[in-house]
Amino acid sequence: MKKIAIVKLSALGDIVHAMVALQFIKKQFPDSQIDWLVESRFAEVLAHNPHIHRILTINLKAVKKNKIAIFNEIEAVKSYAKNNYDIVIDAQGLLKSAITARFLGKNIAGFDAKSIREPLASFLYSHKIVSAYDANTIDRNAAVLSQPLGFSISHDAILNKELFLFFKTPQVDFNSFLHSDLKNIVFVIGSTWPSRNYPAEKFVDVANGLKQNCLIIWGNENERIAAENMARHSNFIRVVPALDLNDVKALLSKVDLVIGNDTGPTHFAWGLNIPSITLFGCTPVSRVYQTGINKTLKSPSIVNPKKLNKQDYSISEIAPNRIIDLANELFHL
Repeated sequence: MKKIAIVKLSALGDIVHAMVALQFIKKQFPDSQIDWLVESRFAEVLAHNPHIHRILTINLKAVKKNKIAIFNEIEAVKSYAKNNYDIVIDAQGLLKSAITARFLGKNIAGFDAKSIREPLASFLYSHKIVSAYDANTIDRNAAVLSQPLGFSISHDAILNKELFLFFKTPQVDFNSFLHSDLKNIVFVIGSTWPSRNYPAEKFVDVANGLKQNCLIIWGNENERIAAENMARHSNFIRVVPALDLNDVKALLSKVDLVIGNDTGPTHFAWGLNIPSITLFGCTPVSRVYQTGINKTLKSPSIVNPKKLNKQDYSISEIAPNRIIDLANELFHL
């Protein structure tokens, strides 16, 4: 039995884009044991996946608040190393993930120096994978998680993937929010940077143009306030209560379409094989796969994947009618 540890600590969307490789690893090595080391706040996205043997957690956010906490986290990772992994794969390519991988085992694979944003990380790897930094993010993840194991994952295989996000019974009863006579659409209105967010008033225009059941999910107080303000300007928008990651997965699995910014919950739709429209402004479209049901719309701006411009608010230039037309195309597939 091959014991594999994957290090992909963050962020939410990046974890989703790496998770697709799990099903192919298990097909290649059915008896393998795959453990995944992740920041604790993102662990729930991995939960209930039948291909993961054990979810290992680390709390680097605590270290930012209390530097002494680093020693507790190092001890935790050292305790995980007792599992005696045959190989540790750092799918992130940052110094923090490479150092974490080094504590986890000695046989470490990761990207080569020219393939990552922090080249020093590659010096800690035993096996180095070449994959252009501006290549498709999902293809990069597939390469670094398969090539060290002696096989490759093709583009067509990923296009024909099985869904790979799983969940338990949600805490929220969604029946009162889902409509039987209208299309159920989830709007993902937030992200990590303001410049990645499609304007609230244009989301309202999309809702009023589609005239379907549009549900807004939110992740913090500012997003909740924005969502409630949007609902006041459209009879077609409803605001969903606070959801944890499990319940976000559960809700998205029940809807007809997800429309949102380039951020984790929008990418959940791809992992659940649910139709989606992802809106891009200051981030590159190469982060995702476009499929028959998963589409993208990009603003006119030029993006440098190695140096993102947080002052690029061009996402606002995507006309609501483009989203409405694309949504209607997806509804008629």
